[in-house]
Amino acid sequence: MAEHPTLGHSARTQAMNRRAFLQLAGLGTGAVMLGGVHPAAAGQAPAQLRGTRLTFLQWVNFVPAHDAVLKKQIAAFEKQSGIKVALETINMNDIQARTTVAIESKAGPDIIQLVHNWPHLYEAGLEPVDELAEELGRQGEGYHELAKAHSFVNGSWRAVPYSFVSPAATYRTDWFKEVGYDKFPDTWQQFREAGKKLKAKGHPIGQAFGHSLGDPPTFCYALLWAYGGKEVEADGKTVALDSKETLEAVEFCVGFWKDACDEGGLAWDDANNNRAYLAEQISCTFNGASIWVEAKKNFPHLVKVTNHAYFPTGPHGRNHPHGTFENAIMSYSQNKEAAKEFIKFLMQYDNYAEWLRAGQGYSTAPTRIFAKDKMWSEMDPEVEPFKDIAKYGRHFGYAGPASRKAAEAWSKYIIVDMFAKAIQGTPPRDAIKWATSELKKVYEV
Repeated sequence: MAEHPTLGHSARTQAMNRRAFLQLAGLGTGAVMLGGVHPAAAGQAPAQLRGTRLTFLQWVNFVPAHDAVLKKQIAAFEKQSGIKVALETINMNDIQARTTVAIESKAGPDIIQLVHNWPHLYEAGLEPVDELAEELGRQGEGYHELAKAHSFVNGSWRAVPYSFVSPAATYRTDWFKEVGYDKFPDTWQQFREAGKKLKAKGHPIGQAFGHSLGDPPTFCYALLWAYGGKEVEADGKTVALDSKETLEAVEFCVGFWKDACDEGGLAWDDANNNRAYLAEQISCTFNGASIWVEAKKNFPHLVKVTNHAYFPTGPHGRNHPHGTFENAIMSYSQNKEAAKEFIKFLMQYDNYAEWLRAGQGYSTAPTRIFAKDKMWSEMDPEVEPFKDIAKYGRHFGYAGPASRKAAEAWSKYIIVDMFAKAIQGTPPRDAIKWATSELKKVYEV
């Protein structure tokens, strides 16, 4: 379970202090997101690469079927290429610490699957992959803008985009109907009103606010943007958080939390809300499709009363970050060409499509070609929102560019902690001033 948000970074994430971040600034960051490519013969890996041994580090996917397909494809790649691949999977919240250690020591996995905008943070520690990323992008009919924003760093691809995990509302249709809602509320204010009625009946909304990479920042940035708040101006330097729009977002969150939410969520990580929903303790949470996948397997009664919807809209629209994953080749690796062959193999259309379909809507592709894949017509209609939800994607650090500083601010959970402080009793203006001060330490130095 994630550490309480106001007590500093989770021990599991081992979030870095200012000195460590400045050290990493000299190293850069790398992670790109792949999306799948047009059917093409992979061919055999060059003969001189046979016998090469690769190590590949990634997170333990919340949908086990994804990892099962990956392991199957690794075996196929080994047989075809003669290149051995050792896969290591760890908790997603531990990836950043492992990446930092590997880059600083110049030893570790050949490929690390990074998260969000980390390629900007670790830029100098990542091998440029321009030719490979461009080729895969062309074959995939182009990358979604968010995928490119996270992986294309200072004019160079530092990772190959692999996937999106797109968040949506997972909600109990039966309980919402009981309080007068035949469909999911469209606005944040309507959602608060529905949540207040649901909580009164013992069915609160569930939202994580711990230091965890997925759900807490997704919710907080989405709410901030919906009300017009932003971290910085378009120049990516001038901190702009202290505004009436941010104040409206924070004040809304304080009331929403008290009126509608399970207040135990302050200590939740990315898994707690899944468990709470499956245990029928909450009526709604913002999540990828992993709850749906698990319900289909082990909780069939919930499938009948569960649906998905886009995030609510606010006075300034509907935008939110997506969990992005990208495969980065480490600059210290002695096996760069073999690593490129492996990434290329994973992104062949048939291979990537097999992996994508196994997620049943949990993952979407960073390239546009897969929006036309047959998987969407064959999937449950309840996961339809995940098909095109990438259109609402926005990068951390908006209205500035995706950058190393944006990655640092996100990694420090500054926006999450601003909201967490307010819902625990810190006056909203004071919470905003604290967050503004923290952002200035990142952006204005």
